[in-house]
Amino acid sequence: MDFAEELASQFHLQKWQTEKVIELIDEGNTIPFIARYRKEVTGSLDDTALRALDERLTYLRSLDKRRAEVRTAIEEQGKLTPELEAALDNAAILTEIEDIYRPFKPRRKTRASIARERGLEDLALTLLMQEKSYDPALDELAARFISEEKGVPDAEAAFAGARDIIAEDISDNADYRKEIRALTFEYGTITSKQCGEDKDGTYTMYYDYTEKLPAIPEHRVLALNRAESREVVRVALDVERDIILNYLFAQVITEPSSPVFSHVAAAIVDGYERLIAPSVERELRAALTDKASESAIKLFSDNLKHLLMAAPVKGKVALGLDPGYRTGCKLAVVDKTGKVLDTAVIYPTKPQERIEESARVVKKLIREHKIEIIAIGNGTASKESEIFIAGVLREIPEPVKYAMVSEAGASVYSASKLAADEFPDFDATQRSAVSIARRLQDPLAELVKIDPKSIGVGQYQHDMKPARLDEALAGVIEDCVNSVGVDINTASHALLSHIAGIGAASAKNIVKYREENGEFNSRAEILRVPRIGAKAFEQCAGFLRVSGSNEILDNTGVHPESYEPAKLLLGKFSYTADDVRQNKLRELRSNAERFGMAKLAESLGIGEPTLRDIIAELEKPGRDVRDSLPPPVLRDDVMDIADLTPGMVMTGTVRNVIDFGAFVDIGVHQDGLVHVSEITNRYIKHPSEVLAVGDVVTVRIKSVDIQKKRIALTMK
Repeated sequence: MDFAEELASQFHLQKWQTEKVIELIDEGNTIPFIARYRKEVTGSLDDTALRALDERLTYLRSLDKRRAEVRTAIEEQGKLTPELEAALDNAAILTEIEDIYRPFKPRRKTRASIARERGLEDLALTLLMQEKSYDPALDELAARFISEEKGVPDAEAAFAGARDIIAEDISDNADYRKEIRALTFEYGTITSKQCGEDKDGTYTMYYDYTEKLPAIPEHRVLALNRAESREVVRVALDVERDIILNYLFAQVITEPSSPVFSHVAAAIVDGYERLIAPSVERELRAALTDKASESAIKLFSDNLKHLLMAAPVKGKVALGLDPGYRTGCKLAVVDKTGKVLDTAVIYPTKPQERIEESARVVKKLIREHKIEIIAIGNGTASKESEIFIAGVLREIPEPVKYAMVSEAGASVYSASKLAADEFPDFDATQRSAVSIARRLQDPLAELVKIDPKSIGVGQYQHDMKPARLDEALAGVIEDCVNSVGVDINTASHALLSHIAGIGAASAKNIVKYREENGEFNSRAEILRVPRIGAKAFEQCAGFLRVSGSNEILDNTGVHPESYEPAKLLLGKFSYTADDVRQNKLRELRSNAERFGMAKLAESLGIGEPTLRDIIAELEKPGRDVRDSLPPPVLRDDVMDIADLTPGMVMTGTVRNVIDFGAFVDIGVHQDGLVHVSEITNRYIKHPSEVLAVGDVVTVRIKSVDIQKKRIALTMK
């Protein structure tokens, strides 16, 4: 297979692009490095496109490997024909290859294999010839195959064995299976019937459910799978059997008036009902599940990306509050860089309700550490904690605001070895308070420490193939971390491990080197770290920032391989390194455009995309791509679900996007749901066409159910 040609066709790209991508991947380059620093080579393909190409390349290579294995296996049996070779060459998916291999696959004993052992294959071939008349008569023909010794006591036993052989041959026909699979999907339905207890009524709509296969939404496929796995419903695929049998009869029956018609017809029906139908049902359900899972993984990945890339609240001392009842609320104060300054425990909630004492502690911490923002976890006792904090803020002159922060995964992190290594003297709840504060300061740096499946975005993630989900989410994290870049002198090893070219071991080596030798003074010094060789340095250098370096380019996204062109660019327009430090390059872009970008790039010996990236970095050294995003909503007062009335217009933050809508935090502890039909006046297939996690939106209250804690919202 010409992989470059195939990929170019599937992704609507030029063949030279896919050839270069394959070459770069095979050379061991990472996706972030290719996306950022090899734009001229790939035609400026972004990380999303490159990951899709990489995943498809892996699939095509595994497909080609399986094709070769099957070809060899059939050839070793001496049964490889030109027709089979052509069919294998034309097979586009793994299922088609396995269909071709099915008749040649070693298998356990079947009714057909037993019949063959009894010498009935010739009788089966005779029946399939479907002559208009037989001489001698059929019973006499079958008598030739009767043998007590072989287990064929009479003519009917001989005919039964012959029918079994015909049924299996029909089932093993790759063309028949492909068409039956297509017909079943086109005309079939999926049904479910209740068969067990559903205590919470979660799966009520699936107690007696029917949907045409082509029309079933992907999230319902996953919901049905979950309901079935919990033994609440029994799921089946149904198709009008005559649709399939009419097709098979048209393919197999050549002479309806033949005296063997009843035998061949019975074999066709048996082959379909006993062998093909159950197999096709399994295959179609697996295909539906795979497609639904890929869609859910993509949605999960999109949500995770937006969550990780949420705007940080920089340069502010923060107080993290992990709410609780019996054990109290844990507090942690962190400075502008996330370093822990102080911790405390207060009891403003039931059962103790030591509100005045708790207020004094919070006010003292605010004064002593000049706290500017408070991050409150949204878990147990969060509403009472929010009411308490809002009351404290009304009593002090300092302009402190608070934000509700998702606690999802905080308990997982706080109990992890990573958290124990980072805070060996803290208990789990104290670590959670620190994590909550840091999530508000820098969501990306903190959330990379947590298993993304525990972060609280996505849907049905626990029902997907773990390896595939982990692979996809790891790619998202890697792309996010590298697009932002990290300060090598402050980043945790958890954050560093996601930088291109740096694994977990090298990340720990970097931190160890930093602890033993002090801060890095330049990017070049990274090469002194054990296990960081020339290739790893090439991949990672552009994504690591050294803010204190004498070389200003070390604190930008300019790759060391482009330092010389960058300096030539500055000199061409009479700028200095100090001008870069002092942000005095406002005219650089306009000067370059007047000179002519293409001409300028050629004079510097680089491509135009690289030139534009260098200019962007020099204009804003140390820039953070997240700074242009809307900041989190900070509050200074509290509302309750009981305060809501239909018609109220509010500002909220999108917390999760799912197939049928989006959940929005409007500041009342319980997120409201905007159904997909209420997002916009125009028709949309999916909420992600309009909304993303972290978006700040204006919503109107449609209805409130206080008892069930449900809030219906509209954006119309």
